[in-house]
Amino acid sequence: MFRLLRRSEDQVEAIASLDESVDLMDDVHTNIIAGLAMDDGQTVAAWLPDADLEFGPGFFSPKAPRAPAQKPAVAEFPTTQSRNVHVPGVPFAGGMFGRPDLTVIGPDGRRLSAEYVGFDAATGLSILRLEKTDLAVDSISQDHPVGEGQNVRLISPEPAANVRTAPAGNVYVRMGTTFGSVMSIKQAPAGGGIARLKVRSPRLTSKNIGGIALNDAGETVGIVDAVDGSEATILPTALIQKAAKRVLAQHASVPRPWLGVKGEPVARVNVEQFKNQGWKLERAASLVEAQRGILLTSIAPDSPAATASLHAGDVILKVNDEDVENADDFSWMLDQAGPSSSVTFTLARPDRLTEEAVKVQLSGLLDPAMAFRFATTPAAFGSLISQGVETIALRPLVAAQLGALPGLLVVYVDPTSPAFAAGLQPGDVIESIDGARILRNTSRLFSPSTPAAKQSYEVVRKKQKIVVTLNSPDKN
Repeated sequence: MFRLLRRSEDQVEAIASLDESVDLMDDVHTNIIAGLAMDDGQTVAAWLPDADLEFGPGFFSPKAPRAPAQKPAVAEFPTTQSRNVHVPGVPFAGGMFGRPDLTVIGPDGRRLSAEYVGFDAATGLSILRLEKTDLAVDSISQDHPVGEGQNVRLISPEPAANVRTAPAGNVYVRMGTTFGSVMSIKQAPAGGGIARLKVRSPRLTSKNIGGIALNDAGETVGIVDAVDGSEATILPTALIQKAAKRVLAQHASVPRPWLGVKGEPVARVNVEQFKNQGWKLERAASLVEAQRGILLTSIAPDSPAATASLHAGDVILKVNDEDVENADDFSWMLDQAGPSSSVTFTLARPDRLTEEAVKVQLSGLLDPAMAFRFATTPAAFGSLISQGVETIALRPLVAAQLGALPGLLVVYVDPTSPAFAAGLQPGDVIESIDGARILRNTSRLFSPSTPAAKQSYEVVRKKQKIVVTLNSPDKN
């Protein structure tokens, strides 16, 4: 909830008060959504709104955190089990960001317990796993499931009538059908198959997002991942299956590749915009005429792009020898490369007459857009985002409810960060860093300078004071 508040248009930065009925450790509930069973009858892919925020994606990794360099001053460092990290064979623990209580309702109405495996950031899908093969799998169409103008049916939950005689605890769901037709099929670059389907229907609403799309033969063709007026885009089944494989292979959430740039497709840029980025008129006109590539307009500090010395004004013409025609192609190529991969960009630069090949080591983030926003607007979001920690400030009244002094409430810890390895958890309240109290006398959050090789976070967890020691990675 607090991560969503941080992303709101109002840019909420602090919690001043909470009603007494609000308990930060209370269970939460998500909505009912349709899911697509994979071929094994045990794996389910579903569009769970904000699952990465709600379930805490980093806390389902099979790797246990490393022990801290120093013994905590007050409380013992939590064990793997109490840390809510899923290790095969070790049961989940309860508490904040513990195992979500997920139930899958099969076609026959049976209620099946499911494990939340992780979130695939490239597709926005969550992957669930049943304890055993319990679902009958319908036919999943693979190759060119529909053509333009053909009919599709979108299946998604609708409100069910109240059943007064229903036993307590039962859930009733009615599946509704929305009829539409395929208006366009977008092919992925470099022969990558179907990237998206676009469907038109006069009855579309936002409630169709997450619904399952079927063709006339009753075969599953994808999951609705966006609705804009009377048009919906559908993620095809081939990409859904790839997403499931990625998450299952790691048994954890899989981030998107992060480069750390903003840019415009050259096809949308005029000569004057090129000149503003330092380009000479003749070369700018040549690029505009060619209409390929991405003109970089800004680079996030400390990003992979910055590390590789990419600059605003550069034009990315190719990714691994594949021409970049538009922004969708560029995003697709990075997603296919995957996080933590090395890619080679062919660049045109305003200060060089020949094209240049530059190798870039991508990193991975679950929310690259927000990471760029945090990195480029530190005054508005000043926090510990550069260290993989998202926080929101607590006013004295709320901090007192948690047994802490005013400080920063941790709402997310990147599972690849030193903070996660050291044992920092969502729900922790950071009171000070290296002995320096976190004060909030202005509208800006405390933001430390470049982190030292080792930092001590004085933290309150469940009204107990502990010390979490972070070892910053070697930047050489």
